[in-house]
Amino acid sequence: MTNAFTPIEIQRPTILEFGNGTITAAARFAARIGARRLLVISDPFNAARVDMLALPGAVNVFGEVKPEPDLPNLEKAVAMAKDAKPDLVVGFGGGSAMDLAKLVAVMCTSDVPFADIVGPEKVAGRSVALMQIPTTSGTGSEAGTRALVTDPVSQNKQAVQSRFMLADIAIVDPDLTMTVPKEVTAATGVDALAHCVEAYTSRKAHPTIDLYALEGARLVGRYLERAVTDGGDREARAGLALASLYGGYCLGPVNTTAGHAVAYPLGTRHHVAHGLACAVIFPHTLAFNMPAVETKTVAVLGALGLPESNDPKRAFDATYGFCKKLGIEMRLSALDVPRSDLGVMADEAHAIRRLLDNNPRDLGRDSILSMYEAAF
Repeated sequence: MTNAFTPIEIQRPTILEFGNGTITAAARFAARIGARRLLVISDPFNAARVDMLALPGAVNVFGEVKPEPDLPNLEKAVAMAKDAKPDLVVGFGGGSAMDLAKLVAVMCTSDVPFADIVGPEKVAGRSVALMQIPTTSGTGSEAGTRALVTDPVSQNKQAVQSRFMLADIAIVDPDLTMTVPKEVTAATGVDALAHCVEAYTSRKAHPTIDLYALEGARLVGRYLERAVTDGGDREARAGLALASLYGGYCLGPVNTTAGHAVAYPLGTRHHVAHGLACAVIFPHTLAFNMPAVETKTVAVLGALGLPESNDPKRAFDATYGFCKKLGIEMRLSALDVPRSDLGVMADEAHAIRRLLDNNPRDLGRDSILSMYEAAF
């Protein structure tokens, strides 16, 4: 594990507005920077409620963001942006909308191909302002520097990381999440938990991020079941929004590990929603990693309010039960994932070295396949 004296760079949105009712900051920020042409990147549901942002000037809306955005989806959004010539791009929705907004903001004034910016810090700059407004509590994308889209040819997620994709302002208003259905609330909440736990137990784990990671897990343990039970519980919604934000803080300097690598093929190959995929895999990777990070795993169990044990089997049972109690479908067979594809999925997951190389315990292809078979 990284020690406290290892240099680390922690990046945050220039302005963070957090709390119930902070959505009014969107119009104030746009007016303050003199934005005249705005482009909102959103999914169909949130595109229909862009008016609540009360944005000034000429507002164009790209409302076709897919749950698992791919390159054609990105290219269509960038084409609209090049026509609209915005001076402010707004990501309004879940992680997919915010990821596309980041990429649109850095690509709409350049002819650099997407392939040339895949990887860390390959973006040359950004000349338009960027605002991020999450409407779910899960990805923490509003606070991060990464964006992912799927290549439909390879069926793999392509990741871009750049300081230029960090928002000028992030507005986290928990009231915007009140309409999220309980099954989505549950899955995205476990996604936020996975961000925190994977960063906390990563080979790159760092004490300055551990604070956010463990507190994020504690917030999920305290508030997720409440929000699933009563979507109108404002305190619970605010607690989850903060957990998601903290998870986003974890993604920048540390990032995720095996949990996300093993989850990705479920989304790219079988269109399982990202949060749900992460939830299905979460207990499996947590238990697998426990021998390498026993003390931290026990701390995670405690943060979630679960029985503290140093036995991987008990840790699996506890976290599996936590997810199952939320109403999450934990069987791949019930998510229309064919058993015949598990081997190919294991190959693809094992090739995601940017995440697996951070895992605290070496995870081979056969072990990944065993996880899929156990989850089937």
